[in-house]
Amino acid sequence: MEISIRTLQIPRDVTKFIKAQWQFYANDPLWVPPLLIEQKKLLDTKRNPFYEHAEIQLYFAERNGQVVGRIAAITNELHNQIHNDNVGFFGFFESIDDPEVAQALVEAAKNWLRQKGKDRIRGPVNPSMNDTCGLLVEDFSSPPVVLMPYNPPYYGKLLEAAGLTKVMDLYAYLLEKDRVFNDRLERYQQIIRQRYQVTVRPMNFRNKKQFWQDVALIEHVYNRAWEPNWGFVKLTEAEFHALAKDLKQIADPDLVLIAESKGKLCGCVIALPNINEALIYNRSGHLLPGIWHLLTKKKHITMVRILILGLLPEFQGKGIDAVLYYEIARRGVEKGYTKAEASWVLENNAPMNLALEKTLQARRYKTYRMYEAAI
Repeated sequence: MEISIRTLQIPRDVTKFIKAQWQFYANDPLWVPPLLIEQKKLLDTKRNPFYEHAEIQLYFAERNGQVVGRIAAITNELHNQIHNDNVGFFGFFESIDDPEVAQALVEAAKNWLRQKGKDRIRGPVNPSMNDTCGLLVEDFSSPPVVLMPYNPPYYGKLLEAAGLTKVMDLYAYLLEKDRVFNDRLERYQQIIRQRYQVTVRPMNFRNKKQFWQDVALIEHVYNRAWEPNWGFVKLTEAEFHALAKDLKQIADPDLVLIAESKGKLCGCVIALPNINEALIYNRSGHLLPGIWHLLTKKKHITMVRILILGLLPEFQGKGIDAVLYYEIARRGVEKGYTKAEASWVLENNAPMNLALEKTLQARRYKTYRMYEAAI
């Protein structure tokens, strides 16, 4: 049967767009259903501050009246200003295992981006590099950790058949308690700690005023530490505040750390409990069952995701990152966690990859891929 592409309207068709994802993973035990309320917030063009500098268009692919795929086309003008290019994006991609369906979806996104004056398409981003991004292309043996994407193995072949090629890989590393702690790391971080007078403290979650002061410190580190990185776009103040409110709901206050060197702000690290270990049982995606699973299965969460670890440029290359890794690992083990995922790391970020592999004995186990094509 012929494939038809249907243009969806926001907000009218958002719920249909989100719920369509369930049909692609109905029989996949490793898929972690997203919370519907969070997906709606992500796609809310009036409330999500991302859309103050971005636009999005949603599409369904249908055959014989049945949804067989979906995609979003996205513009992000802040990205193009920062990187001095003219890229458009795609995200929220799902498809049955049919190259014709994927081709039709990619062409729909390309056409919309072409109308917006873009000359390349890149993705997947959902809806930006500051959200979930990349296509899983290596290691499909375990569920995704919190705020990381997941997809069937055949998606990569579909996108490549549609004319997209790799532009960058993003790595995920597995850290295990018995391998991270060793005499070499202990001695090294202690030397660095003394040499640069490094102190580390948890973020203040109890005092509202201090909380937002600490949010400002982390925002400053985040936007400066990653500024030179491929694809990085600074978060606006409104975006960072929205992110802070969301993460506050799931963060462990003892695992959000701010570091100083000789009394000056130098870096931060944030590790989130892997709530996906509980949410994987919430097959409906509704909020109340999700909360119930989080409450009843909280003790069974064994893993954290190191979401952010960054240093201000003037403190990079001094080994202070080892102190942060040591501190987050020590505190995580004290809380009962036995594993951590550090993700994601650009394949061309040699210092970070080296530190994870050599200093922390981490194992690169998952790879996520960014694709691109001319329009």
